[in-house]
Amino acid sequence: MAFMNQTVTISKPLEDVFTTATNFTISPEIMDTVVAVDILSEGPVKEGYRFQETREIRGRKARSIIEVTDFDPNRKYSVRSYQHGLDLRYHYQFVQTSEGTRIDFQGELYTEGLRNKLMKPLITLIIKKEDKDHLEHLKKFIETSS
Repeated sequence: MAFMNQTVTISKPLEDVFTTATNFTISPEIMDTVVAVDILSEGPVKEGYRFQETREIRGRKARSIIEVTDFDPNRKYSVRSYQHGLDLRYHYQFVQTSEGTRIDFQGELYTEGLRNKLMKPLITLIIKKEDKDHLEHLKKFIETSS
């Protein structure tokens, strides 16, 4: 079930936007809380591609393994992170428009275990706070680069 939906239009061609959005190694340059990305897969990004993302939140480092679960070049991709009974899935669709490239984003959170189910409203708020501006950060990065 979606808990976060966003749309942004970036004034750049679709291929450029998709390539930048799926270059996970530059996340620390785009997102304030992402401090490191370690690639765990070889080759180009595709379904099954994995990387470890490290975020610093309130002075503490949190690591998560993220896997690409769907990948259709220049159209869409999805990623999933699962740990401690929290299953977080982010879906991105890319559409060329007369203004540039529109990205439609949807975030889903699934929980396992009584504690996580009870904490889901709080967990949702924390994730929204961390990622609510991630598309705006991506837009600014892409539009001000080159």
